[in-house]
Amino acid sequence: MRQTRLFEEEIESPCIGVCESGKRGYCKGCLRSREERYYWPKLNNEQKIQVVRLCKMRKNRLNNKIIKEREEALLKSIQMQQLDLF
Repeated sequence: MRQTRLFEEEIESPCIGVCESGKRGYCKGCLRSREERYYWPKLNNEQKIQVVRLCKMRKNRLNNKIIKEREEALLKSIQMQQLDLF
C-alpha cells in the first residue's frame, strides 16, 4: 500500500505571463495546450509533473527548430555572398 504524503508540495504552474495561443493552440509562453491550462487547478501533482515534462519537450523541439532555421538562413547568406564574389 502506498504511503500518503501529508505535506505534499504543490507543483507550480509553468505560466510565465505570456498568455497568447499559437496557431497550434499551445500557449506561446508556457507551451501548455488549452486543456492543460484549463484543467491545471484540477490536476494532481503527478499529472502536473507530466504536463511540465511535456512543456519542456515542446520547448526543446521549438528551440531545435529555431536553431535549424537560423543555420539554414546563415548557410544561404554565405552561399549568396560567395556568388557575389564571382
